[in-house]
Amino acid sequence: MADTPRDTTRGAGTVARILVVGGGYVGLYTALWLQRKLRAGEAAITVVSPDPYMTYQPFLSEAAAGNISPRHVVVPLRRVLDACTVVVGEATAVSHAERTVTVRTAASMEDGTGTFGMPYDELVLAPGSVARTLPVPGLAEHGLGFRTVEEAIGLRNHVIEQLDIASSTRDPDVLEAALTFVVVGGGYAGVEALAELQDMAAYTTRYYHNLKAEDLRWVLVEPEARILPEVGEEMGDYAVRELRRRNVDVRLETRLVSCEGRVAHLSDGTVLPTRTLVWTAGVRPNPLVGATDLPRDAEGRLVCTAQLRVAGTEHAWAAGDAAAVPDLAAAEEGALCVPDAQHAVRQAKTLAANITASLHGQPLGEYRHAHAGSVASLGLHEGVAYVHGRRLKGYPAWLLHRVYHLSRVPTFNRKARVLAEWTLSGLFKREIVSLGSLEHPRAEFESAAGREPPGGPGRR
Repeated sequence: MADTPRDTTRGAGTVARILVVGGGYVGLYTALWLQRKLRAGEAAITVVSPDPYMTYQPFLSEAAAGNISPRHVVVPLRRVLDACTVVVGEATAVSHAERTVTVRTAASMEDGTGTFGMPYDELVLAPGSVARTLPVPGLAEHGLGFRTVEEAIGLRNHVIEQLDIASSTRDPDVLEAALTFVVVGGGYAGVEALAELQDMAAYTTRYYHNLKAEDLRWVLVEPEARILPEVGEEMGDYAVRELRRRNVDVRLETRLVSCEGRVAHLSDGTVLPTRTLVWTAGVRPNPLVGATDLPRDAEGRLVCTAQLRVAGTEHAWAAGDAAAVPDLAAAEEGALCVPDAQHAVRQAKTLAANITASLHGQPLGEYRHAHAGSVASLGLHEGVAYVHGRRLKGYPAWLLHRVYHLSRVPTFNRKARVLAEWTLSGLFKREIVSLGSLEHPRAEFESAAGREPPGGPGRR
């Protein structure tokens, strides 16, 4: 698609309305670069996001293990995007033909208006992705996700609560289910969550008079023949060996068939009574993409050019997990950029530069980035990495994992706080407190008022 200058129909001196849908990596960084590149009064930048913060997902496993405070895993949009308007709400549909995004906010639901339209001149679609679930019986009722900071902290509380249950029961069936933890998905999220939580739980057992770390059973279920494919076969095999050395039951080429009644049935015939089933088996584009009049590929992603324009359109841009962006640095013709943070952050910079160039009537650039590699944590002082063709494992890989992500977390404020917490966690003992009541903060008051809490006494 040929480069085209900006739409001059707005007239000279008219303020361009730039609407960014999504407050994740792409949304935050695109808006951040735009507010730096554009002159004051040149454009009005609005960011629509379901949450008033961006979650730095690589740190979710550390937040779940208690190594980092939850508030340091998120970046407040309003503080960083001080020259933008931030609207906390959910975009439900896009009509590019009418240059309008339909939005629902808490206020619009409260006052009865329901949804309203937000007009724009330039649209950036960066809604990200959601968990890719399958129609597994019992999954919706008993599965736990691991994509948000709320889910990470909820999972930490849940795991510690299972130790409380196991310590106080005499029922062997309840004991077995409480001490069996099943994680489905051998990608970054699943492996790092399992490794960090296993470390945390094993440490926590020393404070229970009748539990030992060996009593806990951790099971990793992966339908493919290897885990962590991003770090290469050799490092993936090492990760399997390391997890098995730590008594993690790694089941490759195995699927979850059912988890009804809190019993996990695997495709190899294994039956696992469990009160903890964590689902991290991939992602899919945000459903918003399907509610647009823009072109999509077979995977449901927005079809984009290398300039990060939505193909066949003007004034619509996209990047990140919900966009199919050509990978010009790949050896294979027709390859697409993998949906990860490494590409998303860099795409955002190119995207902001191209929007700025379009508004100024200048040529657009193409996104090109050779993937530097991948790093993954396997718990405290253990990791694997494949960076620029070099393979690392053990402590060096774990250290590289921390250094890399510390350098990538937005804002100096967050970098300093995370580094301080890592330093303190190395000097003092872990916190082993479960604050599960945070999930139902009104439960005690409702009970005092004579009303049973949501879900009853055994709500967790």
